[in-house]
Amino acid sequence: MDSNLIYLLLFFVAQLHLPLHAEGDTRSLESVPDLERSMYMIVDGYPCVRLLNLSGEIGCSNPGREKVVAPIVRFKNVNVLAQSSAVLVSLDEIQSFFTRLSNDSKFAKNVAGVLIESGSESQMKLKGFSPVEKFPQAEFAPYRSIHYEWNPIGSSIMWKSYNFPIFLLSQSGTMTLQEVASKNENNKKSYTADVAEFDLVMQTTKSGTHDSESCLKEGTCLPLGGYRGSVWSSLPPINVSSDQSKPVILTVASMDSASFFRDKSFGADSPISGLISLMAAVDALSHLDGFNDLSKQLVFLVFTGEAWGYLGSRRFLLELDLHSEFVKGIDSTLIEMVVEIGSVGKVFNEGVKTFFAHVAGVSSVANETLNALQQAKDSLKSENIMISTANSSNPGIPPSSLMSFLRKNSSTSGIVLEDFDATFANQFYQSHLDDLSNVNSSAIVAAASLVARTLYILASDDKDLSSSALSAINVNASLVEALLGCLLTCDPGLSCELVKNYIAPRTNCPSNYVGVLLEEPSATPYPGYVSDVSRFIWNFLADRTSISKENSASACPKDCRNEGEACIGAELDGKGVCVISTTRYVPAYSTRLMVDESGMWKVMGLKSSDSMEDPVWTESNWDALGLRVYTVQNGAYDRLVLLGGLAVTLLAYLAILVSRAFIIKVLKQD
Repeated sequence: MDSNLIYLLLFFVAQLHLPLHAEGDTRSLESVPDLERSMYMIVDGYPCVRLLNLSGEIGCSNPGREKVVAPIVRFKNVNVLAQSSAVLVSLDEIQSFFTRLSNDSKFAKNVAGVLIESGSESQMKLKGFSPVEKFPQAEFAPYRSIHYEWNPIGSSIMWKSYNFPIFLLSQSGTMTLQEVASKNENNKKSYTADVAEFDLVMQTTKSGTHDSESCLKEGTCLPLGGYRGSVWSSLPPINVSSDQSKPVILTVASMDSASFFRDKSFGADSPISGLISLMAAVDALSHLDGFNDLSKQLVFLVFTGEAWGYLGSRRFLLELDLHSEFVKGIDSTLIEMVVEIGSVGKVFNEGVKTFFAHVAGVSSVANETLNALQQAKDSLKSENIMISTANSSNPGIPPSSLMSFLRKNSSTSGIVLEDFDATFANQFYQSHLDDLSNVNSSAIVAAASLVARTLYILASDDKDLSSSALSAINVNASLVEALLGCLLTCDPGLSCELVKNYIAPRTNCPSNYVGVLLEEPSATPYPGYVSDVSRFIWNFLADRTSISKENSASACPKDCRNEGEACIGAELDGKGVCVISTTRYVPAYSTRLMVDESGMWKVMGLKSSDSMEDPVWTESNWDALGLRVYTVQNGAYDRLVLLGGLAVTLLAYLAILVSRAFIIKVLKQD
């Protein structure tokens, strides 16, 4: 009986929400979930979340403990917000919206939530959009000119705190919300309105913990980082049981990016183009023999967490100081040169691919590297590829992992290869719009070719290296195309054949957001804690830099645990291959964090020997993130119905009294 009553009540309420759905939908209502689906429309989107550091907080959150509900209006059609509203903003309006938000307090007061449209047409109208600073992470620069504008288009809106929810809509969500907003505009005199309900309640907001130290103490946030975030590999494998005396050429790239929206951080040009270039260069070099006879050791290193205070590179340098197991085989005193591959996906200028070498300091090693780059360029025998030294008027190297090395040791020799000279060529730096359409595969192939041949020249230390030896180093353009599809799209994304040859991915869409740490990293963390992208890169590098074992029939990973051995494809049942390879993970998280005896994260004091102040980035905990749309009645209409009901009740009561008196009178007369 009770369940039937509830069902009838829900059915009655559902009728008030049916304007969002076709009338025919009522015919298929067979259960309470069916009724809920008819009442509420779930909208796909990507949220902006709350992030914190030792100084405060950035990002977005509902203002309190409850969900936010507000009618949907278009920004372009609203001059004044008369009531609390969810504002629908197109991509080409995003900059003007946030400008008005900061300049118009009356307007800002009535913004209950923001819905950002997505779409290729709006993206084409944009001249550029970068939500970060004009000098990203300037506090880590190894020079004083921190007001230089590497990123002139940077707006810094991502680095502000918003006490209302902001969602980036999917393509389908954009179409849905555009229809809803138009309907609200056409039905201004109607007694109903379509509203957006934002579920973006952040634990740090609920508990009032507004910086990393307090939220870690209260357990309302988790530190940014990766258990086995960064990956390094050597070519050839390093014999860790013997003393290493070869100088090391360290080649570096990054795998993580950032954006205003947590789960929409492809970072195609910055930094994934550099990562793909590194992987393609390693593949090209892996087909050569005789690396044991070369005078220098090649080491490849892919960082994560660089978008958040250079977490990966600073943790790697600390692990080198600690001589930990994570970096066993690398002696920091033997690192002769750091070659970083930055943004290399946008180098076209009238058909010519021009790369710029940003040099740290003046040294003979740096000059040798510049000469090697030029020799590599000449060996390609292409008039369409150019290499140029960055302008001497630049304050120094651009934002890059090399900054961590220079802050640690100012005499470090290094070069950053980029697709720009004085300012970023990437007009969508650390934006959700830095996607596959923002890079050119032939530019990445050219960068990989330059890097591979340059590294071979440096490692051989042979100034008279024959052109025939270099001509044998060729980058696989098909591999570059495959990596672009795997790492920068959702179709095929991580379900591509190349990735599935090594791992069993947990999702199709790659996320280049660094993520959070649940507990202190160990040498053998739970595999589920390691991201798909990190695991793929580890397997790829282990495979390309490996030497086959004499007994290749060894069961893997069961009989592949000796020092210097690695199991490639261990996740694939019965298909793992045991090889000799020096490929390892390195955790990436704040150098000022530790786990205390109670299992809670704790911020340690800044040591006098620390050359860089660590911001200690964290992400607020949350129970669920969601966005849905439904129809509600106008409050005035509800009050009118209430008054009407009260009037009817009063009249009915009076009618009963009159009727009762009349009946009594008639009965007395009888």
